[in-house]
Amino acid sequence: MESEANGTLSTSCSSTEPPYAEELLRSLDLPGRFLFATLTLMTLIAILVFIEEAVYIYRKIPSSKRSIIIWINAAAPVISTTSCIGMWIPRSGMFADFTAGIFFAIVIHKFLIMMIKECGGQKVLLRRFENGHFTISTGPCCCCCLCLPRVPITRKALFWLKLSTFQFAVFRPVLVFLSIVLWTNDNYVVYNLSPKGPALWISCIVGALTLFALWAVGIMFRKVRILLKCKNIIPKFALYQFIVILNHLQITIINMLATQKVIPCAPPLSSTVRGSYIAHQLLIMEMFLITVISRVVYRRKYHDLEPPECVAEEPRDKKQTPKIILNGAVVEDVLTKV
Repeated sequence: MESEANGTLSTSCSSTEPPYAEELLRSLDLPGRFLFATLTLMTLIAILVFIEEAVYIYRKIPSSKRSIIIWINAAAPVISTTSCIGMWIPRSGMFADFTAGIFFAIVIHKFLIMMIKECGGQKVLLRRFENGHFTISTGPCCCCCLCLPRVPITRKALFWLKLSTFQFAVFRPVLVFLSIVLWTNDNYVVYNLSPKGPALWISCIVGALTLFALWAVGIMFRKVRILLKCKNIIPKFALYQFIVILNHLQITIINMLATQKVIPCAPPLSSTVRGSYIAHQLLIMEMFLITVISRVVYRRKYHDLEPPECVAEEPRDKKQTPKIILNGAVVEDVLTKV
């Protein structure tokens, strides 16, 4: 009996294939079933919160910003849903991660467009920062390169920033399709990061494209964060950054630990499969919290927050500071008369 148990244990630990859903559910004890039920309930609540928020956005926010904000708000519930599917059906984990990655690639582009829209659109942004410059020595690519020149804010510069995020939204689905094609031919294995396998090179390309996209968003945020402070852009950017870290960096670290057998196997889950299993469970809890916080941050009445009401960064606006602080058309008129 003991030798049979040891044989089963070694077989489960050495297997690279995830178990079927029925096999996983049969192996769960009472605490495991309770955890499954709790995480599934959190996913359902996150979906309901998003639906309620989407209805509010559709009714209260201008049509020019409506779809963009709904897309951004949908990031956390979508990742939570794909993670829940990957938790219940371990063999779908790779496809669940691919779906979440594609969706969030689009969200990164949408977030950049949202910042431009919140400034009043591209034309208004160019007029407001007519003599301004972009600081390109920012993370995640060039935060240490302080010697880099500042780039004038022009239509061409905005085009390159939008192209940097758009390329990620286009090439990420293409690389996912290529990965699936190679997987069907048994050439692509997620946890095989040897130089001879395609998984390592595809991951490196995805990483480089991700850095360029995040760099463009960081450059834009650094310029407009003071202007859009009255529109809660800093909390919004913080939530966006949390999703980036949790959905990319956290999963990468867990997968590396699982590949090195730091995360022990637990039959019927091998070390690598268990790493993905743990990552999905963590993402469900984290995305649930982000969904609830996003509802508070994005639930604003946008007709009260027009861009001209924000304090601009241009030098000529410094003379208008007393008027803003003193609530001042009346004060300005009095000073003019005097």
